[in-house]
Amino acid sequence: MPPLPAEIFKAYDIRGIVGESLTESIVESIGKAIGSEALSLGERSVIIGRDGRLSGPVIAGALARGIQATGCDVVDIGIVPTPLTYFATHHLGIGSAVSVTGSHNPPQYNGLKIMIAGDTLSGDRIQALRRRVEQGELASGTGGHRTEDIRPAYRDRVTEDISLKRPLKVVIDCGNGVAGGIAPQLLRDIGCEVIDLFSEVDGTFPNHHPDPSQLENLQDVITTVSEEKAEFGMALDGDGDRLGVVSADGSVIWPDRQLLLFAQDVLQRNPGAEIIYDVKCSRVLPEAIAAAGGQPTMWKTGHSFIKAKLKETGAALAGEMSGHIFFKERWYGFDDGIYAAARLCELLARHPESPATVFSGIPDTVSTPELRLEMSEGEHHILIDQLIKSARFPGGEICNIDGVRVDFENGFGLARASNTTPTVILRFEADDRSMLEKIQAQFRSQLLSIRADLDLPF
Repeated sequence: MPPLPAEIFKAYDIRGIVGESLTESIVESIGKAIGSEALSLGERSVIIGRDGRLSGPVIAGALARGIQATGCDVVDIGIVPTPLTYFATHHLGIGSAVSVTGSHNPPQYNGLKIMIAGDTLSGDRIQALRRRVEQGELASGTGGHRTEDIRPAYRDRVTEDISLKRPLKVVIDCGNGVAGGIAPQLLRDIGCEVIDLFSEVDGTFPNHHPDPSQLENLQDVITTVSEEKAEFGMALDGDGDRLGVVSADGSVIWPDRQLLLFAQDVLQRNPGAEIIYDVKCSRVLPEAIAAAGGQPTMWKTGHSFIKAKLKETGAALAGEMSGHIFFKERWYGFDDGIYAAARLCELLARHPESPATVFSGIPDTVSTPELRLEMSEGEHHILIDQLIKSARFPGGEICNIDGVRVDFENGFGLARASNTTPTVILRFEADDRSMLEKIQAQFRSQLLSIRADLDLPF
């Protein structure tokens, strides 16, 4: 077998441009590797779900052919959000699944999020699929194929778990992503009055990109909340596993703030529980978790890394700054933007104050959005490795679990290598603007001492 394009094998998933780095034959080969790996671990079937991208049927078809060619069976659950693919593994009792999704990448992309025998693949286990193909370590057989509709079971499971103390008027923007087919109605089923935006699944994403981590993609939901006098608004990403939230006054409740509210809620029922958050989150978060009687644990960014840590520790809840929220309490421990939206509604409906008042009670800081230093492939890892070796931050506490995070008494700074693009991700937060600038100045001088020609974004 000729070598597969190395660049599609990312840290958390497989992703590429359809027809270029991600062709039918490449996906079929990867399907053979997935089927072989599943069989080697005693699995007999693999579930396939896909998002609403135009290339979905072709990519999912090639994947199914590859998996079946190993003798492994395929269970096709059709067009569903990624969390429903994960849910299907629990509901059907099948430990392996692939979500065919380009997540929030542009329309020409597609990809594979892979779970085998209950573990979401990341890092070396994704590379191992490539090695399996290139070394020809592939099983051979004729697997079966059947279809299942998992949506009614998911709806029933959520509505059994969640009901609202009072009705809430909310806006939900699905950004023409795959969650549009299920999220608005599910919120109505639990007791919300819902104004929904862009719920028609359309893989060209004609209104805005379905990525709620970017402020420009939240403008429609912010405007509609104001016009409709809704209590708050929510937005989902292209495959439904990430949540964005906006208050009635138009301010964005970033995911580390969402996680703070969820943690306080979960800890009321589970005192002393461990709560996991990624290195990009506010330092306000661990302080609030500890104050609520919880045990805060910081971990690497990446949905598969967080999921593995959740499984390892038995934590009740985890979350990432990118918007992935993982509930283990009352749920299954996978990232699910739709379920997180329902839990947020439940939490806010129980409060005697308005959602705006609850949101405004979250401690405020001065912070930057995620800043990105674009580099050539591989250079970003070299820069961060050098920074780890040479870092000198007087008055700061350095943590190297994922890049360089430095916590000061009044703020923090972070520089880490992205695992999905050749980019250094930077983020800064402080109690006030002058402290923020001091932290940035320290990072600036450390980075420029390694490479004086860097075009820093701060």
